Amino acid sequence: MKHSSFLFIFIFVFGALFAINAQETASVNGYITDSRTGETLIMANIALLEINRGTSSNTSGYYTITNIEPGTYTLAASYIGYRRHETEITLEPGQNLRLNIELLPEGAQLDAIVVTSDADREEMRDIGRAQVTTQLIKELPSVIEPDVFRSVQLLPGVKAASDFSSGLYVRGGSPDQTLILLDETTVYNPSHFFGFFSTFNPDAVKDVRLYKGGYPAEYGGRIGSVLSVFNKDGNRMENRGTVSLGLLASRASVEGPLNRGSWMLAVRRSTLEPVLSVLRRSIDGVPDRFYFYDINGKLNFDATENDRLSLAFYAGNDLVSIPFQEDANIRLRYGNQTVSGQWRRIFSDRLFGFFTFTGSRYFNRPEFEIAGTPFERDNDIHDFSFKGDLEFLPNEHHTISAGIWGGNITLRYRDWFDNQQTFNSRIRSQYLSAYVQNRWQPTDRWIFTGGVRFNSFSEGNYTRFDPRLSAEYRPTEALRFQAAYGRYHQYLSLITNEAFSGFDIWLTSDEGVPPAYGDQFVLGAKTIPFSGYGFDIELYYRTMRDLFELDPFVTDPAGLDYHELFRFGEGYAYGVELFLEKQTGSLTGFVGYTYGITRRKFPGFNAPILDDPTNARFYPPKYDRTHDVNVVTSYRLNNRWSANAVFNYATGQAYTRPLGRTQFSNVPWDNASRNVFVVGNVNASRLPSYHRLDLSLSRQGSFFDMGDAEWQLQLINVYSRRNVWFYNYDFDENPVKREDVNLLPIIPSISYTVNF
Repeated sequence: MKHSSFLFIFIFVFGALFAINAQETASVNGYITDSRTGETLIMANIALLEINRGTSSNTSGYYTITNIEPGTYTLAASYIGYRRHETEITLEPGQNLRLNIELLPEGAQLDAIVVTSDADREEMRDIGRAQVTTQLIKELPSVIEPDVFRSVQLLPGVKAASDFSSGLYVRGGSPDQTLILLDETTVYNPSHFFGFFSTFNPDAVKDVRLYKGGYPAEYGGRIGSVLSVFNKDGNRMENRGTVSLGLLASRASVEGPLNRGSWMLAVRRSTLEPVLSVLRRSIDGVPDRFYFYDINGKLNFDATENDRLSLAFYAGNDLVSIPFQEDANIRLRYGNQTVSGQWRRIFSDRLFGFFTFTGSRYFNRPEFEIAGTPFERDNDIHDFSFKGDLEFLPNEHHTISAGIWGGNITLRYRDWFDNQQTFNSRIRSQYLSAYVQNRWQPTDRWIFTGGVRFNSFSEGNYTRFDPRLSAEYRPTEALRFQAAYGRYHQYLSLITNEAFSGFDIWLTSDEGVPPAYGDQFVLGAKTIPFSGYGFDIELYYRTMRDLFELDPFVTDPAGLDYHELFRFGEGYAYGVELFLEKQTGSLTGFVGYTYGITRRKFPGFNAPILDDPTNARFYPPKYDRTHDVNVVTSYRLNNRWSANAVFNYATGQAYTRPLGRTQFSNVPWDNASRNVFVVGNVNASRLPSYHRLDLSLSRQGSFFDMGDAEWQLQLINVYSRRNVWFYNYDFDENPVKREDVNLLPIIPSISYTVNF
């Protein structure tokens, strides 16, 4: 189907729906905001109590309830961490009441910690969906900085590769199978410090939402999951700021009102240089130079009561230079820049739209020099796009959404060896995706959401359709049964390196390199067993087909066509997730457990017949962990003191065990001895199990009556469990000597934060 044909259908469908005449019923709509800052609240719950009609605010903080019989009602609004708001409204026939609601955050007093109703959890209990609050991100013990990705890794179904990797491995998928969005803009390398923690500054973040699987038609481009991060809009009431000083990194942010709007600026930079200078005197291999920084900014302007404009940007960079051996050096430089401009428009009480222009750039520049011989690599992505989304409510039973996302992506990959270019590939492609989706609630007990997403990628002339369907049944107020199915396609693949994220290479589909695709099936049951508690269980199964990656058996890419660089494989994953959460009282937290299996199959790996590499067998990737347990608790001792603890347990990672070495002497082409290593099946062995306990203690206070302050004392890996990262083998010893390469030891940390 041609792009123009789909656009015609899109316009026709919405034009027909928009032409539906409203009856003499009433409606109420508006924005839900924080009363102290004016920040919009995403997915807040709003309901008319007398008729049990409700909805949730969208990603712009906007809500609308239509087709209301004239009369007097009690409108209630709630959001986790905020006091419940109730107000009485009277609606006349045909009236469209604009009612913006300001919610008051809960205080710090012990008798007003966090009071939530059962309705507060409704939106976050949708199938495959989870939320991480910024408060939790800042409170959890962290090695360097409070980190978005480290917090997300604690959720069931999300695994961490190691203490040194913030990559998200969601339901058996690799990091590139998760779409990372910052204010609707794709981020291609969301990590600092070799992948140690993410690029998202917690001072700038307003909302973090993870769609672990079975996600609806409004999202696409990845076969696994979606992580959507929204930056703060800025304080609309007063000028505010915060400064946080840490041993390894520090950050600062300021925000305030503008005429009919707001602004926000947040910066962060490493402060490692003094530490490295001391270490360099006694330890070999310490970087000669290292720093990272990131900057987030946002401007907002209310053009009219119905029109809001915003401009957001992000810039981050890492630079490190590491000497190794006497005549070798590695220099890494990589980073991201993003920009997005958005127009949000309330067309009527039934129709809401938001339109976004995005730009995203990713680059990495690894350079090596060994014995005076340089090797360089360039990998660049430039991605510019336009997104348009509409939400239409023809009546109380249907919510219809539709949108388009089109753009141009340019990817370049180049290699130099000894100042001579050995490989050069530049791919420029136009892409277009569009979706139509309907959320149908025929009764109070049933909800069906169905949609289809169209994807087109010009390089290779690929066109795909992805159906999506989910259903929910509510036999009681405290119990839900859910199911979801979806097909997903992905046109990009990341060749990643766990040691240094600066080595990561993005590659794309092209002629002869079809997009990867997969199907997802999810079943869930969500319940509230006791007041203030929630218990969720989800089962999932997913397939992964036409996975493409660089062929490790291609030793010299010079002269090869693009498609000849790749090998193609498949995979699957299945598992069950349990989640028990307590959100009220002085003691809060959650326990998450995951039983998960994931497998891959590529030609040449674990082939039962050595001379037939195509006859391969499935193997577990390194991040396959059968059992995964996370316990997160927070206890408020009094108005000033609070304590937090995080415990992790996981099955040991898979690895390939070397079985021996054979040495050949006097080979015809060389007088030197040659070693041939014999290994077992790929990832057929396991490292010891992983477990760790982290603690933190926080004290609230004041900074010379100029603002609030907080001391945070942390102890990482309390009982100093020396978890194994990998094994290093010395084949010069007889018998062969194996050495454990360990992860983090016990690490104390302290930080001081001032809010003014």
